[in-house]
Amino acid sequence: MRGVDYYELLGVHRDATASEIKSAYRTLARTMHPDVGGTAGTFRLLQEAYETLNDPVRRAHYDGGGEQEQQPSRSQSAARRRRRNFGDDPNYVPRLPRLRLDDIAWWDGIDPDARIRYLPMTGPERAPTLALVGGWSLLLLAGLAVELTAALLAGWLALLVAAGAVILVLLRRHIRAHRADRSFAAEYDSSKIYGLRGSTDPEERAQQLTAELCAKYLTRLPGVRVFHGLAWPDSVFQDVDHAVLCGRRLVLVESKTWLPGHYTADEEGTLWRNGHPFRGGATRLVEGVEVFEDLLPGVEVRGAVLIYPSRSGEVTTVEQDEQVSPMTPGQFVREIGSWLAQDPATVDREAFTTLLDQVIAD
Repeated sequence: MRGVDYYELLGVHRDATASEIKSAYRTLARTMHPDVGGTAGTFRLLQEAYETLNDPVRRAHYDGGGEQEQQPSRSQSAARRRRRNFGDDPNYVPRLPRLRLDDIAWWDGIDPDARIRYLPMTGPERAPTLALVGGWSLLLLAGLAVELTAALLAGWLALLVAAGAVILVLLRRHIRAHRADRSFAAEYDSSKIYGLRGSTDPEERAQQLTAELCAKYLTRLPGVRVFHGLAWPDSVFQDVDHAVLCGRRLVLVESKTWLPGHYTADEEGTLWRNGHPFRGGATRLVEGVEVFEDLLPGVEVRGAVLIYPSRSGEVTTVEQDEQVSPMTPGQFVREIGSWLAQDPATVDREAFTTLLDQVIAD
């Protein structure tokens, strides 16, 4: 694979010994094998790197940049320079992958036009109220259909009046709640996305891609609300790149452009790349999740570090149960979408307005 440095893939120095290379390979193989969540292509690349660097002749050939010619052409010289450029490629532009809808397990189970349920409830729900009205109507018809004694008639009338009074109170509450829902929807439901700035700054390319990803896939969930550029409470800076709310579930997202490799996270939220602690970037999501858990009691919060490659190569991750996890765009759509789809048509008004207040103004 072009642009991949075997030393960097294995996480060893260029002067590493054969035993160090072998040890690094064994460590990575345990996490990158297809049987434990890795991809076949990445594992083959790992094997190729090990086989090349473990053989002294092939290693010397690799270190020398391949076969040498007495007078290399300009294109060959440029290719060698690119091969030795193992850091970020300033000319590389990451793009969103093409996801097959058949691979998104939750997609077909969602009705994007489903009726939205607003929380918290401000009155009785429609179905129970209609059921009570129906029961009262049956009671009325039953009393009219049979001949009642004076005592039964008095009891029937008392029950009918009492039930009617209760139903009248419930109907009034239901109407007020319905008006409140319509008023909220009229004010806020004209859009599912808030805070999108539409910047063309190359430095914000990863954030642009995540914004496109959320708009293209996650907004299929009728209750989803997407926020871009949020501040922590009492902050005036953009502390969170994105947030996606659906019902009482919230995911905070940081968009990163990092080197290709295999990324994981431990219980403390520390990121690892190719089996080694990752020092090429940092995330504040662990602290951010705690901040928003305090801000939104009763809302389940998790974090996702969405990683795009900064040069030619593949970013891989595995499914993890950690509160903050590194993810590829495809994994984000499949896993986070499935998590949010547990309650796809609910909008929590209090959580929504709280998050909206945290959006940094354009």
